Order: sequence, then structure tokens, then C-alpha cells
Amino acid sequence: MHKLKPMTALGADAPRVDTIGTVTIGENPDLALASLAARRGQADTLAQAVQAAPGLDLPVPGKSTRTEEHAAFWMGPEQWMVTAAHDKHELLAAELKAIVGDAGSVTEQTDGWCCFDVTGPALADLFERLSPAPLRQMAPGDATRTTLEHLGVFLWVQAEDKVAVLAPRSSAGSLHHALTAAARSIA
Repeated sequence: MHKLKPMTALGADAPRVDTIGTVTIGENPDLALASLAARRGQADTLAQAVQAAPGLDLPVPGKSTRTEEHAAFWMGPEQWMVTAAHDKHELLAAELKAIVGDAGSVTEQTDGWCCFDVTGPALADLFERLSPAPLRQMAPGDATRTTLEHLGVFLWVQAEDKVAVLAPRSSAGSLHHALTAAARSIA
């Protein structure tokens, strides 16, 4: 019998947390992730199904929503990434599919993405070194697809001093390096 154990995106048993100056960069492996897209001609049906579901709300372009159980951010026209606590919603994709039925396509994303929570008072200084995203103009609840160094990422502003950075899991090491290097440059 195999003795499998979970590993973080950076390949460790426990999430990595780095504090550099006033910035803390923490690996967040505790998210369940699923993408949701309306099927052709089904946007209204999908919206009705989501509205009828307790604890789920889909945001408008450039924004995110948060309920007690779920959060979501806009990814593109009629496309969203839905998140939840992994320990409570390990089967998030199946839960979403049960809600939207044939009106939407749902894809499990948990192990395909990594998330780093970046906190501190100087986040705009840090991210302007890495990305063309206008973080100084973004407010809590805003989310955008952008580049960070050479990586495609989502920046999700969760509070004035907290940004979640989501990127493909295969890019975790490069993303971590870019974040820590930029943090050192402003420390």
C-alpha cells in the first residue's frame, strides 16, 4: 500500500512563511479551488441556479465576492474561480456541479494552482516592481489577471494590507522567488 502524504506547492510538509521587513509572504495550501464557466447560451440559467444556492455569489468583472462558506473572483466573460476552505469543501467541484447542473462547466483546480498570501503596509511598492497591475488604485474585493515577472497570475486584493497571488502550481518556486526578491528590495 502506498503511503502518500500531501505536500505544499513548494514541496514541503508545512506551508512556507517568509517575513522580510514589513512584508509577509505565506504559502496558502488550505484552499479548495474550482473554475466555473457558463455554457453557451446558459448564462441566465447559471445565474439563477447560483442565486438559489445558499452561500454562493458570483462577482462582476474585476471583482470578487465572499460569503461565509465560499469566495469567488471573476476570471473572464462568464468565468469565475470559486474558493472555499479545503478541510470543509474538499470536493468543491462536485458541489458546484450539483448546483449549476448542465448550465455550467466546472473543473477541479485545487492541485493545479498555488496561492501566496502577501501582507504588509507596503504592498503597492512591492507589486509595482513585479507587475503592471494598478495595485495602488485597486480596493479590497478587486481581482485581476495580470503578469508578475514572467508568470501569468491572478492578483486578488483581500484587504488594504493583504493580496492573494494565484499562479499555476508548477510556477510556485519562481513566483516565491520573485515575491521574496521584491520584498528584499523594499525592506
